[in-house]
Amino acid sequence: MAITQTSTTTPTQDGLALVGRLMIAALFIPAGIGKLTGFAGTVGYIASVGLPLPQVGAVIAILVELVLGIALVVGFKTRLVALVMAVFTVAAAVFFHNYWAMPPEKVMMMQIMFWKNVAIAGGLLAFTAFGPGRFSIDRR
Repeated sequence: MAITQTSTTTPTQDGLALVGRLMIAALFIPAGIGKLTGFAGTVGYIASVGLPLPQVGAVIAILVELVLGIALVVGFKTRLVALVMAVFTVAAAVFFHNYWAMPPEKVMMMQIMFWKNVAIAGGLLAFTAFGPGRFSIDRR
């Protein structure tokens, strides 16, 4: 017997999906604005962890956090946007919150930040799997 899945959602589910998108974007959009207005500092921070092409990395971070963050809010191409943001967030965790390579006094905070990023990526993957709900441009 095949299991079928309907794409019907309730108004409560659609409202919660919208609130979830807004809450996640509330983390990314201000961070993207901060990186844009503090571009030199962002480049310096990226360079400080030894990543190549820090200017390119800063532009990518701004695009993901600001542009894709706005796309997440309005529910445009939500599944793809959420997937890209999830990958970006896990990469940021690995490169910028690598608690396993930190001095003892920084381990706890970096470990919290690392797992926070993993949890955010999990929420983004849920949007990849289930879409944005009806209150979106995608209108799932």
